[in-house]
Amino acid sequence: MTKPFPVAAREALIDLICRGSTLTDAAGVIGVAPSAAVIWWRQAAVMELTWTKAQRLPGHWPADDPAVTAQRRRPLTIEDRVAIAAGCHHRCTITAIAESIGRDKSVVSREIARHRCGDGVYRAAAAHRVAGLRRARPKAFKLVVHADLCRRIEGWMGQGWSPRLISQVLALEARHAAPGRDTVRVSHETIYRALYVQGRGSLRQDLHRQLSLKRAARKPRGSTDPRGTSIYREAFKISQRPAEVEDRAVPGHWEGDLILGAGGKSAIGTLVERSTRFVILLHLPGRHDAESVAEAMIREMGSLPAHLRRSITWDRGTELAAYRRIQLALEAPIYFCDPHSPWQRGTNENTNRLLRHWFEKGTDLSGYSQADLRTIADTLNQRPRPTLDLETPAVRLNRLLTEAA
Repeated sequence: MTKPFPVAAREALIDLICRGSTLTDAAGVIGVAPSAAVIWWRQAAVMELTWTKAQRLPGHWPADDPAVTAQRRRPLTIEDRVAIAAGCHHRCTITAIAESIGRDKSVVSREIARHRCGDGVYRAAAAHRVAGLRRARPKAFKLVVHADLCRRIEGWMGQGWSPRLISQVLALEARHAAPGRDTVRVSHETIYRALYVQGRGSLRQDLHRQLSLKRAARKPRGSTDPRGTSIYREAFKISQRPAEVEDRAVPGHWEGDLILGAGGKSAIGTLVERSTRFVILLHLPGRHDAESVAEAMIREMGSLPAHLRRSITWDRGTELAAYRRIQLALEAPIYFCDPHSPWQRGTNENTNRLLRHWFEKGTDLSGYSQADLRTIADTLNQRPRPTLDLETPAVRLNRLLTEAA
């Protein structure tokens, strides 16, 4: 029976390859068959670690480049990594290893997690070379290199998805990807940089028009648009809302407002449920005065079960002057925000911003039919929402209806 090679032989072979030897040469030095060397190398999986295509040469690791290791803060040296590898071999604690090299234990913990090989063993030579490759600058912009990712982002933005939502969906895909599958994730800021700063990578230059505000350049924060009056002196104030509305613990509390068209001559009513973010659009084809809005709200919300219409919060616009009639018909109190405080119904404000993908500012909204509005509402209600852990409002609302039944 053939005696198995010791672990030290495997470690020595991988170390030789990491120092620049070919698989055949390393196998000859150690005294093993080239086929066994290939198996050991593949089991370590060091060839799959963040190489560029030009560097993925079979059985060979690129030579050291002094420029690669240059960095502002002191990186771990090869001596540090040898000490870490020795500590791991002798089963020392992370704290003990960190004290031996004079670094924080979090540095050692991250180093081992990032640079150990596919078989779970931390090897100093392999870790040092991979760390050097990862530090290489400048790095290629992801939205220049990955054309397929750009096409996916363009498709999602064409459906009204925000850069933040896209980045979170990509991160979710990366977390659930099968082992060995290449996944690319980008932050929302990377997408904005491609649109506004770098012109934009491989994304279409007109893609900024798919954003909710259609801006071709970023606008500094801090501007406000004062709105509202104080004509609802006898109505419920937002400060009178029960605590269950604020913490979203109980469903059935809605926020509403109007989206106005060009010159304020056309409008569409919007209602969003606070806990599920489910959207209802009000068809206002002719006028959007108090009576028209009241009729549309009673028509659309009247079919909801009582436990899903507990309250409504609205801005202080004259379109809800008939609030008493709405309260009686729906058996739900209506609370009004403080003057100049649209942020108090932030869920509706955010939803209206999403809806601007379809209802652009400065356009005539009177041409949308009731069927059009329901199609748009269904599209938005079937979109994954970060605030719902990437579930959809339709799924959340359907769950509530099922539980009630």
